[in-house]
Order: sequence, then structure tokens, then C-alpha cells
Amino acid sequence: MPHEAPYRIALIVIICVTAVIGGFHRWQAAKSGERISHKEEGYLFATLLRLAGLVLWLSVMAYLISPRVVGFAALPLPAWIRWCGLGGGLLGAGLMFWTMSTLGKNLTDTVVVRKEATLVMHGPYRWVRHPFYVTAAVLMASVTVLTANWLIGLCSVIVLAFLAVRTPHEEKMLVERFGNAYRNYMAKTGRFIPRLSR
Repeated sequence: MPHEAPYRIALIVIICVTAVIGGFHRWQAAKSGERISHKEEGYLFATLLRLAGLVLWLSVMAYLISPRVVGFAALPLPAWIRWCGLGGGLLGAGLMFWTMSTLGKNLTDTVVVRKEATLVMHGPYRWVRHPFYVTAAVLMASVTVLTANWLIGLCSVIVLAFLAVRTPHEEKMLVERFGNAYRNYMAKTGRFIPRLSR
């Protein structure tokens, strides 16, 4: 599939940019030395979420290495729509930088709230309570459109469904930690979509 080469290069750009942003901010957050447990999330749920993420990554890597491997799931999208995926991916990378920079050392990959965590309500958190999940959705949708592959899209939907299911538990932990301050924040800020009346 020689015509896939430009899209594969664009995908590499998105992966590299997001990996640098994500890696840097995770490294900064990990410098606290605090060990983060997945016990509160539930080991079974954490395992299933990470397995879904692994299948997504394997699908993306398969496309990247040899598009023929996942060619059975190809979507007949016009080139201009596929190139919108690159624009969306770069937008997603920008959102990732903004979100992770704002969150700072509060960052974890589970529902656990760090011991030294602060309640963040500025930056993208001013608009939605979970901008990182919105960012993940933008990136996954962009990669799906760029690769024009429904298998990657299906895996993305499954991962996002797991994140959506986990969100109420995460918010319960935040309410336990921050009390009425987080309840008030919930009352005026949408979970994934900004509220029109604030």
C-alpha cells in the first residue's frame, strides 16, 4: 500500500509529539517518588483497561509497520478527510500539553489522588472536569480518521468506554479528598462537555 506512506509519516509525527509531551509530564510527576497503587481502581478493571489499550496500540503499530495487516478494516475515506486527522492529532497534542502542564504533579494514570494533590480548576479544567479524557478522545478520533481504519476506531471506542465507566469512581475519590470544593466544581463544570450556562 504505497499510497499509505504519507499517512504513516503523519501518524509517526503525532505519536512522537504526544510521546514526548506525555513522557516529560509523567516523568515530572513521578519525581515525587510517591508510589501509586491501582488497588482503588480494582485490579481486574485496571487490567482490562490496559489490555484494551494494548490492543489499540498493537492495531496502530500494525498499521504503521504494514497497513496490509489491518487492511481488512480499511475505510473508504477521501484524502482530505484523512488529512483532517493530522490536524486533529496536532490539536490533540496541544490539548495534551495544556492539560498536563496545568495538572502538573497531580498527574496519575489511575483514580488515586496524590498525597500532595491540589484541586485544579484553571486552564482546561475551567471548562471540563476531565480534559485529559477529552484529549484522549480527540487523539483517538484523529488517528482513526488518519489511518482510515475501523478496527483502530473500535478499539478506541472500547478504551474510551472504560475511561467513561471509571470516571464516576475517580470523582468519588476527588470528593472524598476535596469535599464541598469539588462538589461545587462539579455543579458548575461539565464532565466532558463544557456547560453553556456557567
